Amino acid sequence: MPNIVKTTTFPSLLDVIAPHYCRGCGHIGKPICDRCEKNILRSNHNLCPLCKQKIKSGICSHCKNNKSISLPPSFIIGERSGLLNDIIHDYKYNSVRAYAKPLAKMLDYRLPKIDGTVNIVPLPTINSHIRSRGLDHTLLIAKKLAHLHPSYKVTKLLLRNANTIQVGSNHDQRIAQAANAYRINPKININKNATYILLDDVWTTGASLQSAVKILKANGVEKIILAILSLSILN
Repeated sequence: MPNIVKTTTFPSLLDVIAPHYCRGCGHIGKPICDRCEKNILRSNHNLCPLCKQKIKSGICSHCKNNKSISLPPSFIIGERSGLLNDIIHDYKYNSVRAYAKPLAKMLDYRLPKIDGTVNIVPLPTINSHIRSRGLDHTLLIAKKLAHLHPSYKVTKLLLRNANTIQVGSNHDQRIAQAANAYRINPKININKNATYILLDDVWTTGASLQSAVKILKANGVEKIILAILSLSILN
């Protein structure tokens, strides 16, 4: 489980005036307390996004022999339900920025140790969503994850072609929308020796992430890891 480091710093004035209460147990001090973080990780498992089976190394033994599937090693905090679902919903739709740090911390716990150059690529958020919510939720998670590893860099390697709306779309519509949703940022050079962590908040149909993987591979990215906050099992 994540290391718990006791802090001896004084709380900020904002923490005193408007302190955080744990979303899980109501304990004062953090938006998610250490105990509830542990409970989320303990009650969840890293799952294969495709067949929903438990996996340890990021590679699913059930799917790896299927030649029609080309999925990079995948690491997920857990199933989108219970407290994890509540946190992600409040973070994404209610703009509770305080959840970005604990979510990044739990995701980092799932990820393996990566040697060499590591670039984090947040899946681009639709511009209208950024404006309405007041934050780019995937980019903020990427920044918090990079903060845990000073050698990691956040890169906006992917850009959106259009504001395709996936919320409320059915499976076939999502796949069609995602097929041409992204393009490579021409201002950024690709390092073929680097590992690229492709980051998203929720795997629903997987259409967006699989489309992004194809684009990265087609442009010379050889080492890709999927980092996903949660897996929706109702699709």
